[in-house]
Formats: sequence, C-alpha cells, structure tokens
Amino acid sequence: MLQINDLHVEVGGSHVLKGVNLQIPENETFILFGPNGSGKTTLLMTIMGFSGYEVTQGSIHFRGQDITHLKTNRRAELGIGLSFQRPPTINGLKTRDMVRLCSEDQDVDVEGLAREVKMEGFLDRDINSGFSGGELKRSELLQLMAQKPRLVLFDEPESGVDLENMALIGKMVRRLLEQDLAPRSDMSMKEQKEHSYSSGLIITHTGYILDYINADRGMVMYDGILCCEARPRDILDHVSVYGYEECVRCME
Repeated sequence: MLQINDLHVEVGGSHVLKGVNLQIPENETFILFGPNGSGKTTLLMTIMGFSGYEVTQGSIHFRGQDITHLKTNRRAELGIGLSFQRPPTINGLKTRDMVRLCSEDQDVDVEGLAREVKMEGFLDRDINSGFSGGELKRSELLQLMAQKPRLVLFDEPESGVDLENMALIGKMVRRLLEQDLAPRSDMSMKEQKEHSYSSGLIITHTGYILDYINADRGMVMYDGILCCEARPRDILDHVSVYGYEECVRCME
C-alpha cells in the first residue's frame, strides 16, 4: 500500500526527516510513537504532499505509483486521507458541502453519515468553526467516511478528546481501518481487480486508540529517524516505564 525509501525532508531549511524507510502492506495498521518535535507530523504531511515539506532525497510510492512530487489533491483522489491533529477552520464552506466534496458518490447520504458520528447539528455550520476538541475529531471522521480512503493517516486522534468522545472516535477509526473497499458494479474489470482493504498510519502519544483498533506494528521516531520496531503495546509499556531516553541509548 505504502512504501517509503530513504526519505529526507527539510522544513524551513531544517533537516527534519533523516532517511526514513517504511512499508505498510494492504490491510495493516501501523502505529508511530515519539516525543514532540521528532518528525512524526512532518512524515504525515509529506506523505499527503503539503507545501513547506521539501523532499531532498528518497521516494514515496502509493500502490506502486511514485507520488513523491505529486500534488496534494491528486494524492487524495488516489485514495489517501488525513485527519489533522488541529484541523483548520474554513469560513464560508458548510460541513454538509465539504462532505459531498469528499465523496465520489453524488448521492452520498450526508445525514446518515453525520448521525453515525453525532454531527447532524453541525452540517450547516462552517467547517470546524467554534467546534470543541471532540467535535473537530468527529468532523474529520465524517469527511473521511465520505472519502473512503485506501490509506488513512491519523495525527493523534485522541488529542483534545474527552473519554465520552474517545469511545465514539475509537469505534469510527476502527470502522475506517477495517472497511472492505469492495468493487462497485460500475468499475471496469481492471479497477475491480485492484480493489483492496484500507491501511492506516496512526500517530499517538497516549496509546488510548489502541483500546479500539487492532494495530499490527509500531515504531518510535526520534530526531527524524525510525527505530525500535515492535508490537505497539510493548512499545507503549516500555516508553511509559523508561521514557524515550531508552530509544536514544539504543540508537547510540
């Protein structure tokens, strides 16, 4: 699904990612741990193709296609979706219209999707305008549910979320990651053969999201380098006891 080879990225002239190598197969969820400022969000933003993240070396391939220098909208059209840690407010664009824009299905059931994430009362409000932490996350999930991405990127889905919202958000994250992107009847034979399950890349600090999803692998990012691959629960337990300083000693 995703293959990253020797990726080096600069942000504002600073060398942030320093030779990242990562493979995420189809139908696999990968968890990324690491302290603040280690490059985790930079990795997600680079995969999504945002400006300001300059790839100076290496490549990113999505489903066999080189997307290293592809525009952000083309990556979304190919099937990559992103949930921001702090999504922007978009004044003048209603949530209802944004959901329709995210979906290939012109007859998408916007109200039905909104009910699943308890966003019915927000459809005629501007995107993220005055939303609480939990409402921001549910708004992001609503848009992703309409998009049905093949690869879902989550930047700290637990951030700013209370326990009541966490249960709902965890459930919907699991649904997005476990969706079977079955072929539609209007697809060509080639397109039907290429249908797949979704995959995920999730950044987490607290590990709460692990209570709701089945994560396959995890790694720690420290100072722009990936290290310490293990089961996500094992990494979380180790970091909670020893902190990320153990990762520094391991790398040295």
